[in-house]
Amino acid sequence: MKNFKTLILLFVVLFVSVSCFEDQDDAPISTEEINDFVWRGMNLFYLYKADVPDLANNRFSSDAEYNNYLSGFQWPENLFESLIYDRENVDRFSWIVDDYIALEQFFDGVLSSNGMEYQLFRFSSTSTNRYGVVTHVLPGTSAETQGIERGDIFYGIDGNQLTTTNASQLLSQNSYTINLGTYNTNGTEELSDDSIDTTSEAIALTKVQYTENPILVSDVLNVNTSKIAYLMYNGFTGTEQFNAELNDVFGNFKNAGATDLVLDLRYNPGGSVYTAIVLSSLITGQFTGDVFSTEQWNDEFQEAYENEDPELLINRFIDNNEGAPLNSLNLSKVYILTSGRSASASELVINSLKPYIDVVQIGTATAGKYQASTTLYDSPNFRREGANPSHAYAMQPLIFKSLNVNGDTDYFDGLTPDIILGEQNNNMGILGNQNEPLLAEAIADITGAGRSINKKTEYLEVTHGSEDFEPFETGMYINKNISDLLKRPVFE
Repeated sequence: MKNFKTLILLFVVLFVSVSCFEDQDDAPISTEEINDFVWRGMNLFYLYKADVPDLANNRFSSDAEYNNYLSGFQWPENLFESLIYDRENVDRFSWIVDDYIALEQFFDGVLSSNGMEYQLFRFSSTSTNRYGVVTHVLPGTSAETQGIERGDIFYGIDGNQLTTTNASQLLSQNSYTINLGTYNTNGTEELSDDSIDTTSEAIALTKVQYTENPILVSDVLNVNTSKIAYLMYNGFTGTEQFNAELNDVFGNFKNAGATDLVLDLRYNPGGSVYTAIVLSSLITGQFTGDVFSTEQWNDEFQEAYENEDPELLINRFIDNNEGAPLNSLNLSKVYILTSGRSASASELVINSLKPYIDVVQIGTATAGKYQASTTLYDSPNFRREGANPSHAYAMQPLIFKSLNVNGDTDYFDGLTPDIILGEQNNNMGILGNQNEPLLAEAIADITGAGRSINKKTEYLEVTHGSEDFEPFETGMYINKNISDLLKRPVFE
């Protein structure tokens, strides 16, 4: 009888040949070899390992049983999905890709885009038809050139009415034409009878490779005697360039004498944990070295960290970025605008700042992503260097969940705003303008004008956002060096 043992820094690769993939050099690799990578990576790193019986260290009594298990999955994607714990309710965010080059470009902010960012809505509570509302336009793109603006309505693609079944296919094309419509309130304040009137106007759009700067709008607004900094930040991209630019923006805020900050994360799906630390340290500055967040891994990794170096489980506020001093504002209060598209690292900022300063959240509830992932490659230590050249599969499994200094986590239903205010599709406003409804609400509270008494708290449910039709999920991810604590299941 053979049993699994968990050893530090040991590994074994199991080779079996049945069906094959072809790499760039036409060198065959078996499905089972890739499946072995999938199982080993999930067995080692997966946050919910203890909840998945097939990931138990003693799951297989022999190498033959293990090989038979792997050969039962025709595609690595099938094996990966079988190892996910409660896909609908708990792990909504782990994924696998067959092209890690494209994945790496995505994390660097490089994507195929026509520049039109949007949200999709139902025509009615019972309708399968959908219409889109443009939320913002990326600079230097096809959408900007064609004059598309925030608040524009489209109901069709290439003359086809958008529906629940065709939206992904139609909107994922590299080139398409949007059919424009107009929003009709039908003369009432109620949303239930609103409709979209079709027009004959159409605009052709083309996607190209595009590097998105997460800083969409930054400004300092002079309102009465207040200097209010406003930043629309649309992604925790995590590159050195964009982190440095973020620091520069806060330098501009500081030089302008900003005393308040409205941070707009309503369309920010998240990203790098490190960038979340940078942003939070720029907002504050008085908590350098204090606990920003902590990490909870699976039982084996948690024990290893606690035994070897517990500090590795702690993320702390910082005062510099790659040696450059941070232009911190030292604020004791911040206003953050959110929606259901505010996720992962956006939520991490809110949750981690709350124990330290007054965070006034305005908008609608966030997405509820409190877990983080990392990219696993088919290499001896699952890092990029030494990755198997015979295939391009990589995994992005959940590996830990984040807690703030008070231990708050598991906000599955999202973070609830202090002021609930949904966007109105017939009155989107101009981002960064003092009269844009969500920003105006923050300004009113800052200046003492009071919160709106007659603001509309009713809003339409977003069924999808443009990020849902991108090839990868941003999520919350880390680039932590974990090689020294790697554990591998091996046969003896």
